[in-house]
Amino acid sequence: MSIRAGRIICPDRQAAGSDDPPFCATHCLPATMKIALSLMLALCGALSTAHAQELKGDAAAGAKINAQCIGCHGIPGYQSSFPEVHKVPMISGQNAKYIVAALSAYKKGERKHPTMYAVAAGLSEQDIADLAAYYSTHGTGAPAPETAAVQPTPEVAALLAKGACVSCHGANFSKPIDGSYPKIAGQHADYLYVALKSYKTEGNAIVGRGNAIMVGQVKQFSLAELKAIAKYIGSLPSEVHTVAQSKFR
Repeated sequence: MSIRAGRIICPDRQAAGSDDPPFCATHCLPATMKIALSLMLALCGALSTAHAQELKGDAAAGAKINAQCIGCHGIPGYQSSFPEVHKVPMISGQNAKYIVAALSAYKKGERKHPTMYAVAAGLSEQDIADLAAYYSTHGTGAPAPETAAVQPTPEVAALLAKGACVSCHGANFSKPIDGSYPKIAGQHADYLYVALKSYKTEGNAIVGRGNAIMVGQVKQFSLAELKAIAKYIGSLPSEVHTVAQSKFR
């Protein structure tokens, strides 16, 4: 088969010096069906992602299914030891759309983390929406100042400008331009560093993240520079928290 003026042309028709009709059942229909099937599968994947984003979450339902979450995210200062050592992120007060995006990425393997994959793989799209609704309204406190309360050193300011961090995460790093981006101000600095570093990781079965925008941004920095960025952002007032879980639940 070949394409002429936007039309798929059969090799038999070409050999005969004709392209009318442009295709035949012998050679072309299987190929055209494959093309159609590929387009349908791509469309279904896009619709599935959009559907997950549009599901309405029920915070009360989320509170009933977070047993797998509280063992790490319900203990202030709890530290993960595998696959890397860092404090687990604070997620109470985080954007619901971001939580949906993060859990969906773990479920699809776009974010690599064995524990989080195991948790997310067992969640339905509705479960994810419910958990996101729960944690986005759980333990929310005072809003962060409109601008960063602590000014960075000139060196760190230059790194932030180079990465254009505020263009997505907001001037105070707590007001991202879209809810699918995280609030990162005041997040644990060691977690932020591990998260940033993971975008540089390639070919690792248990560590790595695949967000194309972040991959492009992070690759321009050294590990020492990423650590300096994480340390500064982690020092800022935060809208995300860890709410201690009652031992009597």
